[in-house]
Amino acid sequence: MTNHLGKRSRSRLEGVHPDLVRVVKSAIEITTVDFTVIEGRRTKARQRQLVKIGASRTMRSRHLTGHAVDLAPWVDGTVRWDWPLFYPIARAMKQAAKELGVRIRWGGDWKRFRDGPHFQLKWKHYPA
Repeated sequence: MTNHLGKRSRSRLEGVHPDLVRVVKSAIEITTVDFTVIEGRRTKARQRQLVKIGASRTMRSRHLTGHAVDLAPWVDGTVRWDWPLFYPIARAMKQAAKELGVRIRWGGDWKRFRDGPHFQLKWKHYPA
């Protein structure tokens, strides 16, 4: 059975760059771990709130311009935060991006402040 994006996930992709939306829509069809879209484009107020509580470290977030999404594993009707579940999602996102010719970065590959849910379009290819 192929996974699909639910209504809430699709609504959270509003305002996200069309290339990144295409990658997410393709990845959901090939992933071995179902996922949900936690967040797409953010307001400055939301970003300030996340910086204040330590969930983000920058006010230059790609979420502010619609160049990033946060995805989380969806298992048995609930969001899961277990790191091993993020790897198959990352593989699906990277595969989909490669097939579509879209350049992305996964926050789980960062050396500092690893961010498993985070996927963004590369700055070099998609300047704000």
